[in-house]
Amino acid sequence: MDGICTLANDYVYDQLVALLNSIEAIAGSEMPVCVYPYDDKTERIAAEIARRPNVQLYDDQDSIQHWDQYVCKIWDAHPTARDRWQKAGYEPYHRVGTHRRFCAFDGPFDRFLYMDADTLLMSPVKPIFEQLNNADWVVYDFQHKDPSHVYDLSSKKLKQIFPQERIKSEIFCSGFYASKRNVFSPEMQSWLLTKLRDGEAEVLYDMAPDQTILNYMVMRSGISSYNFSLRLPAEARTGCCVTSQNFSEQDHLLYDRENRLTYIHYIGLKSKHFARLCQGENVNFPYQDLFLHYRFLHEPEKKPVLVDVPRPQKSSPNLKQRVLRKLGLSY
Repeated sequence: MDGICTLANDYVYDQLVALLNSIEAIAGSEMPVCVYPYDDKTERIAAEIARRPNVQLYDDQDSIQHWDQYVCKIWDAHPTARDRWQKAGYEPYHRVGTHRRFCAFDGPFDRFLYMDADTLLMSPVKPIFEQLNNADWVVYDFQHKDPSHVYDLSSKKLKQIFPQERIKSEIFCSGFYASKRNVFSPEMQSWLLTKLRDGEAEVLYDMAPDQTILNYMVMRSGISSYNFSLRLPAEARTGCCVTSQNFSEQDHLLYDRENRLTYIHYIGLKSKHFARLCQGENVNFPYQDLFLHYRFLHEPEKKPVLVDVPRPQKSSPNLKQRVLRKLGLSY
């Protein structure tokens, strides 16, 4: 069975509702969806999920515990991560809940598309699942242009493990990918952990914990991967990041030139911005009206009417500039 999965807790309630509504609108109300719990703060999202017969909240505690423990063992092998996190006030591990998306490797779907909660589906998913007939890992993003948010580029071991050409062509963003259940067997997981403990953990970028581990697992295991952004002809490719100003909206869908986006990723925007927006404040981030459309798709009477003009903040970077800076895309 094919399905879509995501990761959420009550802090991203608004994003989750918008994502689920976009999946329903684009992929259909019968598309199975599984939500992996970031932590135990799931009361609000559990109530929302209970109203949707095609959506389930993952509750396999053996699977959750397995991946919690596995990633902690990985970070215990890293030479500096724990010290860095401690100095930054992250105890004992940084954003360990983000790794729970790895539970998708245990089920319930034979093949799955993972989407971050701060994404919206814009196109049918059939082409993505069809590509899984030819590859074990399918993505559509441009993270390969910024490897600094995937690996520690200062590590001398990095190019010994992965040639520069692979870094330029194989790394990906962990916000949108498709794969298969059991793609990493217990034996492969054990082998990867051994290699990391033997010194390879130093290549991991500790401030994007799930993203760096996923990239390492995919690239080190040697499973086949496919990135639409590198395979499609230039005239057919689209962007996906909220920071792009090139998208046009038509009928609540986004287009890059005349090509319909596969998804839009509101990457770098904190959950508090979505909460404020849904409460009626004009936060003024890109494509916020599109987000509101899907967030209130089934309760349009509650959709806020944005009338306040955001106040200029000349003394500090605007929201878009801060997002770009966080992503390493500002110069």
